[in-house]
Amino acid sequence: MLLLMVLIFGVSGDSGSFERSSRIVGPLLHWLFPNMPAANINTCVFLVRKLAHVTEYAILALLFWRARRRTSVVGGSSWQWSAAGEALWFALLYAATDEFHQTFVPSREGCMRDVMIDGSGALGALLLLWALGRWRKFW
Repeated sequence: MLLLMVLIFGVSGDSGSFERSSRIVGPLLHWLFPNMPAANINTCVFLVRKLAHVTEYAILALLFWRARRRTSVVGGSSWQWSAAGEALWFALLYAATDEFHQTFVPSREGCMRDVMIDGSGALGALLLLWALGRWRKFW
């Protein structure tokens, strides 16, 4: 979990800026789709960046949930909404501090929209985990 947090903090600097990530995703899209207009490439780069937000905070919430998870007295595992809530709050708090950090990076901007995107990734992952656990009869 700490390693992921360090990674998130690292890409929150200049190395994770739109200009730098578009140098990777943009040429790849241009190679795959040579006739794609530049505006569409920029839109795809934007979507890839937001998908990365969702993914990294989904993983962070799941790692935190796993660290806080408690087993029941009977010996089996059980779902505890309190642990899921803690994981969600932790992910949201880290997302907010990450966006605050970005306000100090000249090529980045911190915005509440990204905190909400990060939180939706965390919430979606926890709800998916709960649904899969119910389906597999883990809880």
